[in-house]
Amino acid sequence: MQLFVDIYGFLSVVLRGFILAAQSVSVGGLAFLLMLVWPLMPRLGAAGAALENRVLRLVFVAACGLCLAEALAGASLTLMLVGTLEIPVHEAAGARAVAVDVMAAVLAAVIAVVAWRARRGGVAIRSAAPVLGALLLGVQAGSTHAVSQFEGAYALAGAEFLHMLGAAVWIGGIPYFLMALTDVAEPQARAEVARRFSTMSVGAVAALLAGGVVMGVVYVETPHALYGTSYGLMLSAKILLLLGLLFLGGLNFLAVRQMQTEPAGPLLRTRRFAETEIGVGLTVLFCAASLASLPPARDLPNDRASFSEIVDRLAPRLPVRLDSPDFETLSAALPPEALKNLPPGAQPPRSPADIAWSEYNHHWAGLFVVAMGVMALLERMSRRLAPIMSHWPLVFLGLAGFLFLRADEMVWPLGRLGLIESLRDPEIAQHRLLTLLIVAFGLFEWQVRRGRIKAAWAPYVFPISTAIAGAFLLTHSHALSNLKEETLIEITHTPLALVGVAAGWSRWLELRLDGRAKRIAGFVWPIAFIIAGLSLIFYREA
Repeated sequence: MQLFVDIYGFLSVVLRGFILAAQSVSVGGLAFLLMLVWPLMPRLGAAGAALENRVLRLVFVAACGLCLAEALAGASLTLMLVGTLEIPVHEAAGARAVAVDVMAAVLAAVIAVVAWRARRGGVAIRSAAPVLGALLLGVQAGSTHAVSQFEGAYALAGAEFLHMLGAAVWIGGIPYFLMALTDVAEPQARAEVARRFSTMSVGAVAALLAGGVVMGVVYVETPHALYGTSYGLMLSAKILLLLGLLFLGGLNFLAVRQMQTEPAGPLLRTRRFAETEIGVGLTVLFCAASLASLPPARDLPNDRASFSEIVDRLAPRLPVRLDSPDFETLSAALPPEALKNLPPGAQPPRSPADIAWSEYNHHWAGLFVVAMGVMALLERMSRRLAPIMSHWPLVFLGLAGFLFLRADEMVWPLGRLGLIESLRDPEIAQHRLLTLLIVAFGLFEWQVRRGRIKAAWAPYVFPISTAIAGAFLLTHSHALSNLKEETLIEITHTPLALVGVAAGWSRWLELRLDGRAKRIAGFVWPIAFIIAGLSLIFYREA
């Protein structure tokens, strides 16, 4: 039970991210049927019937996934309450948040049943779709920060509803838009589908921004809180991701306008940008899940990081730390007798040697990442060096080995904590999982570039793994008692996550596009690697 309580915080963020994604696809599918498929059915003909069937199938799958995730969320919260508060199961199951999960699971199950029946000829979904979608979003709005506010709770719940509705129609609707581009072959009808979805997206973005602005103003209140707290920092990351999403959406908006005069126009580019929008959009949803796990910035008026402290922490300084302190000087090397007066589960205060150890790890990791970025860039710029530089993925193995040995000094083979035992700590478990991801996509990319793996899906392992690692880093937190120090550490890690997302999806575009756009994307991701490496090289903790 204690192990579950220890990892619950991370598990709840991952589950909430999956819930937001499944919810957006479920409600987005219903909105796509209501505002696009059914109104255009007379013009689409047989393609419209096929599209309707595919939309209903994905709505069914997404709703089933949502039902399962909500049930797991409710069960895990119940177990956590039982383990921490030591109350009976029936009392824990009666908590408001658990009730919200149960109601959302029931609504998701109803949506799945209605979608399944509609595929078999049922027509009830045409009248039930808007009601079911609204009820689901309304229930979810009851599980947000809005319900904990003493003033303006209803207005904030309305803003949450509007924000989630916009995300569902826009981000959740993109997979269905891609289906339509595939199923509708007639150029004029396809152009009409693109125009209609573009209009839907513009309205959805307006709703999303309106709700987001209201919540941001209330929950953050001051500019200082936007950069001086973990909540504000995560909100800033979400805003930057949203700007990237808007940029991709803007490119597609221009492509859709071109399709009005050239119906057989930039179809490939539209599809590829839409694919990337899905990936970035899912990252935004997981970022929103991480944001929901943090207390609003206005509730933490003390221990905020100042602007000067942030600048001092982020400013590049030489020389970098390339020499490691001895392990015996670290807090992790203290004998058990020296730790007996600490509260249960507490760690000893970080010493200068602990900080030096961490900075050494980051700086050497940065050298590995810069080396990869430079080699990948030279592979594109020099035909003579390309055969040698194409082996750059092997550098990932060196990075993974270094992180395995050095990332957590209290763990085997350096510390007293056994490898299996250490996985009880959520932060250490995340480090280990990231190390495995690094090894996996490093080996895959090397084999792909050598031509040993010829499967069509193989080249996409690297960009997807990179993008997932970036998104994963957004959910990674450092549970420190010092809120200011926690924020200062997060402010150095969040840019790495954003650069990772940019690198992953630019590589995806390089693989999926052609011509000039392909060449531009091919230069973006190595540069993103170099930026990430430099950020690590100049990393500071004091």
